[in-house]
Parts: sequence; structure tokens; C-alpha cells
Amino acid sequence: MSPMGTNPPSLDVISCKTGMLDLRAFRWTQVMIFAIHEINMDSRLLPNVTLGYKILDSCASPSEALRAALTLVNEEHIQSDGTCNIKTPAVIAESGSSQSIAIARTIGPFRMPLVSYFSTCACLSDKKQFPTFFRTIPSDFHQAKALALLVKHYGWSWVAAIQADNDYGRFGVQSFIEEVQTYGVCIAFTETILRTYPRSKILKVVDSIKKSTVKVILAFAPEGDLYPLMIEVVRQNVTGIQWIASEAWITAPRPSTQEIFQSFGGAIGFGTRKMAIPKLKDFLLKIRPSPDPANRFLNVFWETLFDCTLHLKEGSQQTVAQPPQNNNTKCTGNERLDQIDNAFFDVTQLRVTYNVYKAVYAIAHSIHNLLFCGKEGNNSVQLCNNVSTVEPWQVYEHLKRVNFVNNFEEVVYFDENGDPAGTYDIINWQLNNGVVKHVTVGHFNTSTDTGSQLVIKDDSIVWSTGNQRVVPKGVCVDNCPPGTRKAARDGQPICCFDCIPCADGTIANTTGALECIQCPQDYWSNDVKDSCILKEIDFLSYDEVLGITLATVSLCGLCLTLATTSVFIHFKSTPIVKANNSELSSLLLFSLLLCFLCPLTFIGKPTAWSCMLRHTAFGITFALCMSCVLGKTIVVVTAFRATLPNNNIAKICGPVQQRIIVCFCTAIQIIICVLWLSLNPPFPDKNFKHSNKKVILECNTGSEIAFYTVLGYIGLLSATCLVLAFLARKLPDNFNEAKFITFSMLIFCAVWLTFIPAYVSSPGKYTAAVEVFAILSSAFGLLFCIFAPKCYIILLKPEKNNRKHIMGKMSSK
Repeated sequence: MSPMGTNPPSLDVISCKTGMLDLRAFRWTQVMIFAIHEINMDSRLLPNVTLGYKILDSCASPSEALRAALTLVNEEHIQSDGTCNIKTPAVIAESGSSQSIAIARTIGPFRMPLVSYFSTCACLSDKKQFPTFFRTIPSDFHQAKALALLVKHYGWSWVAAIQADNDYGRFGVQSFIEEVQTYGVCIAFTETILRTYPRSKILKVVDSIKKSTVKVILAFAPEGDLYPLMIEVVRQNVTGIQWIASEAWITAPRPSTQEIFQSFGGAIGFGTRKMAIPKLKDFLLKIRPSPDPANRFLNVFWETLFDCTLHLKEGSQQTVAQPPQNNNTKCTGNERLDQIDNAFFDVTQLRVTYNVYKAVYAIAHSIHNLLFCGKEGNNSVQLCNNVSTVEPWQVYEHLKRVNFVNNFEEVVYFDENGDPAGTYDIINWQLNNGVVKHVTVGHFNTSTDTGSQLVIKDDSIVWSTGNQRVVPKGVCVDNCPPGTRKAARDGQPICCFDCIPCADGTIANTTGALECIQCPQDYWSNDVKDSCILKEIDFLSYDEVLGITLATVSLCGLCLTLATTSVFIHFKSTPIVKANNSELSSLLLFSLLLCFLCPLTFIGKPTAWSCMLRHTAFGITFALCMSCVLGKTIVVVTAFRATLPNNNIAKICGPVQQRIIVCFCTAIQIIICVLWLSLNPPFPDKNFKHSNKKVILECNTGSEIAFYTVLGYIGLLSATCLVLAFLARKLPDNFNEAKFITFSMLIFCAVWLTFIPAYVSSPGKYTAAVEVFAILSSAFGLLFCIFAPKCYIILLKPEKNNRKHIMGKMSSK
């Protein structure tokens, strides 16, 4: 608290009844006194106005803190001349968030400004609940963001949290959990501690740590609440844990010992900005014990520092503020503080202490702005308000707008929530020559133009593993390797999962993949499922047994057809060749020759030209073939009918009419094929249906209607031939060609009737093989059934190759 007046500052300390002296908290009181002395000596800030103070100990208890605050608020300070009373203009408090909440709720309605130096709970930023609360330490809202970014930076996804059973711990851990969950981090467990808890509860927390698989634990608690747990963790030799610290204990001197370092070495956390106040050391070295009861904390400090029992020379007053010491060493108060090696006198790395310093100056500047409204004469300020009329609400209004640069070139101000900018140093516990050092390894700043920024010197960190390069693993399960995906375990957090291999055709090319990626259509997954590889291209080729076999059979049919043609050409003047219409036979052999060449277009890699050629050539050649067979069948029938009396059918079925029949029937198929090629021609296509690992190159028919129309027309011609040949099968000739045509048509129709279901059901390249087989089978059927008997007579039974035998009637039984 900082009352004003002309009286010199005085120290009035009310202490707790029990407990040891906290040197850290004692230094906070001393820096406040130092700052007030410094301001009182400054002619530019509050000239001719003296700041005073009164210090009350809250004993880290909300109730005691509230009692102390109400004592300060209700107390009036009488000036030395007795002319007026001065009210307390502001209160500097508290180190604990719970204590600050209790005070702020109570004095807020009276518009009494409250400035805290170590209360970080984000809840205190709510101006509706705490309108007069200010602080010089960043809110835990920023620290939660910084802690979450730290966890994300090192890929820790499985962490635990230990919170103090107060507003600081609960709100801090809650904010942290909300932040890290956005990064997919899971909280293994949350335990609660407090300095007043019985040992049984502390043992329960340690047991939870030992049973859990978690290796990264955040401790969000003040040093006093966490210390009993730290002692028990060390006692049970719990090691291998990477501790993350809140700003409340990462730089605390009491746990920073070699003994605690055994389990907490490598701890990393955020501390408030570090600053050095060089002149403060001289001030601290001037502390002396006093027989004045109001200064008994000075005596306790002396006994604590020198580990002695104080006996002052000037009287019998002897401090009994602390429990009896085991050491009977006596001290007189004349000992030299500059010979003591204690962190209390290290003024080069002040953090919370510096926040106290800023709090005092913030109040002083707000009072200055209230009292002095301008300059007069030689740049001197003009007093515009009477000191005795200053009200706390006026200080509060000016404190909201305070903005100044302090002696260390830092801009001090409060935002609309009464908070400073979120600036932290990243602190790492390292052991150097048996001494625990708080090494700065990075920083976090929310006041940058680019937003929140986390900068870490990874090479400077010593981890709990004792190694600078081996970062502790903070995962429930090691990340799934490439080729596998995460599968959540029933009833467990998402960070605990099983690794499931990707299905065929899918891959996971990164570690920790949530889903497997489907390979593109032309690709397939490799054996380990971590990359897509091109599918094998498959088609009916000349390099495989099936393609070679079909090509060989096709060439054999071609050779047989050529051989048959040679025989017919050589024996063209013989009766059997003449009797069977040599013109139609030659044309039929030519069409069969083309039929045996057609399968060669089905073998090999499909192209646009080969696809159009294979189906149209097949359709036209077989239409020509069936047209010739139809012509021969009609010739056979008409030849028999011509022998009947008064029958002139031979006149209308002469050679010209036969040519017309062949040309007309073939032309219809040609027209169908031309329309097919014009409207929707066949084209090379990739078939992915029949095989996952292969791409089947095949010819898409384009128009299914056109394809089956071509087949249907061939079927119509063959059916007509079959019917006519079947009717003429018993004509009374020794050499009745109708019987052979009937057999050939039966084979032809049987082949193509079985072809359709086989064609539809055959997978991939076997579709083309089935079509080739149907072509070859029907072509061989025609060749053997129609021409083999003739060749047999020509070559093996030449005695029957005469007109008498051929034209002779079959003898009746």
C-alpha cells in the first residue's frame, strides 16, 4: 500500500504466527521499499510529495489477505501537522491469484485500485467482476497459449497436468487444456495438490504418476503448493519425467537444489521477463536487524540468512518469530551481508521482484498525473490538486491510462483488461558445478506485429534425459509408420490408438496418418503400402503363351486356306470344282483367308486403328463368308429344283443373281459398320474392373447396339443358310454339298451361341481371346466342313472326280 504525505516512509509489518520466512517474498517487500525510496528521491516524479507504505503479511491465505486489505483500506494516515487525513490511494497485492480474487471482489465496489505483481489467473482479466484490478505480470491466458505452443513444438501429444487446488491452478490448467486440445493433444490425467494437503493425498498423486505411461507432466502450481510433491517424488526416486513448469515455480530458489534436480532436472517452463536492478544490491546490503517490534521480520531474516540465534547488543529483544533452530550459533547483528553467497542478493535476474518494482512506479505515475496537470517556469510541473483530496477512484481512473517508460527503457502500460503484454522467457533447469541454473533458452512474445511468437534455442536445452539432442517422447503410442493408419481404441483418448495396415490400393506415405489415401486409378499400392506404383499394363500380346498360340493357330488356318485355294486353282478344270460353283468357292476361300487374318488384329496393344479394324473387319469378312455360303446353298437348292419338269428357277438364279446376293448381303454389313464408325466407333480403353493390380487394355466397342447388330446380322445370315441347307440335306446326289453346309452351319451357330455368354463373362484380356477363339473355330468349321470333302476326293479319290459320279443319283435301299 502506498499512502502519501510529508512523513518519511515507515515499516509496519504484521507477520503470520507460524511458518518459516520466505526469502523470496521478503525480497519483494524490500524492492517495494527500495522503489518508494527511489521515487521520493526523484525530483521529477511527485516533487514535494512523499510516498509512504505499510506492509501486512497475507500468509498465503485468502482470508488473511482479505483481512489485511480491509485493514489498509479502512485506515487513514494523519499528516505530521495534523491538518488532514490521507486515505490509502492504492494497494499492491497479491502473489497468489486466490488471494487477489478475494481482495478484488471486496474492494472493487469501492473503486480502490489493486495492483498485483504475481497473480496470473486469466479470470482476473474480467473487468465486470474485477473492475479495479491491475497487474504487472502477464495473464495465464498468454501463458496457456505459450505452454500449448511449446507442447506442439516438440510433438508431445500425451501429457498430464498437476494443478494447485486454487483459482491459479484450476483456471491455468483449464486454459492450457483448451489450448492444447486444438492441436490434438490428450490429457492423460489431472491431479490436484495444495500445501495443506495431508501426505496421503500427495502419495496418491505420486502413485498416479508412477502408474501412468505419460512422460511429460505440466505442473501449474505455486512453488509452496508444489514443493511437498517434489519432495515425495524425489524420495520415491521417480525419474524419467519431463516436467513443464508454470512461471510460479520455474525460477523459485527453494526447489532449485541438487537434491530436487535428481527428478526435476531438465524442467522447462516460462518465466516473466528478466531484469537487473544494479542499485538494489546496495540497498539490500544495508539491511540490519532492529530491536523495534515493528521490524521483527528483519531479525528473522538475519537469523535465517546466517543460520543463528540473534542477540542484539542494545537490549534484550530477541526474535522468536521462527521455530527454535537446531544450531545454537549466536549472532549479534554486526555480521557482514556482503560475505554471504545467497541468491537473495543476486539482482541481475529479477523477475517477480521486477514486477513489484513496476507496480510501485505505475501507482506513482498515476498519482503524479492526478496531482500535476502541466508545466510552469523552468519546465517545472504545476500542482493542480491537493494531496489531501486525492481519492482512490481518481487514482484508479489515471491508472487505467498510465503509460510511461521506466528507468530500464521498458514501456509500462495496462490494456483494457488491466494486463501488460504477454512476454516470457523460456527457462530450462540445468546443473552446473552442482548448482541448479535457470538458463534462458528462448522467449515468447504476444506484442509482436506478427502475433504470438515462440522462439526456442533447441541446442541449448538439456532435457530430463540428460541429453541435449534426445527430446523426450510425449506420446501414448509411437506414431504409426508409413503404410499404416491410426485406429482409435475403444474407451481411450484419441492419442492412444492401434496402427492398422492400409488396405490394398491405399497408402499412407507419412507417419501418424489418420486415413489411408486412395491411389489414383492407374496406380496401385506397393507391398508396404507407403507409395503408389503404376499398375501393370495387361493385354493380349504376342509375348505370352496365349497370344502366341492363337496367332499360330490363325496362321495355320491361313496356310490351310491358301493350300486349299492352291488345290482348287490347280484342279479348277475337274468336274468336282466346276460342279460346286468355282466362283463362289473362290470367293468363300478368300473370305476365309480374311477370317483367319482377323485374329491378328485382336493380338497386340490396342490402338484406335486396331480397335476400329478388328470389329469391322471381323463383321464384314464373316458377312462376306456367310453371303457366299448362302449363295452356294441357294445354288444347291435351285440346281435340284431345276431338274424338275416345267421348273425355270435356274434362269433366275444364275451367276449374275448369285453375285447380286453376295454383294447385297455384304453391303448391308458394310453399311452397318460405316454407321458404327461414324457415330460411335470402338476405341482403346482401360479396364480397372477385373483386376486391382493390373490395367487391362482392351477395345471398347463404343456402341453396344452396333456391335450386337453386327453379330445379329451374321447370325441371321448363318441361320438362313442353316435352314436352307437343312432342307436340301437329303437331295439325291452322290455329292450333296448341302449336307456339308449344314454341318458347317451347325458348328458356326453353336460356336457363336456359346460365344456371347463367354464373351460377357470373360475377364480382361480373355474377352479378346474368346472372340479370337470363336472366329478361328467358326472359320475352321467352314473350311473343314465345306472344302475338306472336296479336297479328299481331288487328292485321295481322283477316280470319283468325274461327272458321272458327281451327277449320279444315290442308290436307294
